[in-house]
Amino acid sequence: MTVNERVREIRKSVKLTMEKFGERLGVGKVAISCIESGKNNVTEQTLKVICREFNISEEWLRTGKGDMYDILIDDFTLVISDLIEKSDPVYDVIIDILKTYRTLDDKSKTVIQNFILQLTDTIENKDNDVSKSWNIWHLPSYLLKFTY
Repeated sequence: MTVNERVREIRKSVKLTMEKFGERLGVGKVAISCIESGKNNVTEQTLKVICREFNISEEWLRTGKGDMYDILIDDFTLVISDLIEKSDPVYDVIIDILKTYRTLDDKSKTVIQNFILQLTDTIENKDNDVSKSWNIWHLPSYLLKFTY
């Protein structure tokens, strides 16, 4: 399979028309048609935009080797990785909180969720530099991700 054919495969996998796919890349429908048909080669810039826009592995797009999609490593993933891999007393407390939370009934979980949301709102609405600069206040939002 050629790079041009892989571009077509990406477009089909994201279920976009040539026009919509081109819009996401900043090119027209005709350009996408020419790329997919092999009439035009994929430019370096277009290749990079495709990878960034659709989370595509650059190696896969260039060579066909590996998986089509890159694994996203976001802040949430990094936090979970730290919790699991690093030995830290604060992380141990967070893990214990999460383990305990999992044992609660639905009513108790709802109370805690509402408390965390209210606490986060209160902190975000404070008009002082300390509450705006402390990253620890993002912790309640991360904890809420575990609740659903």
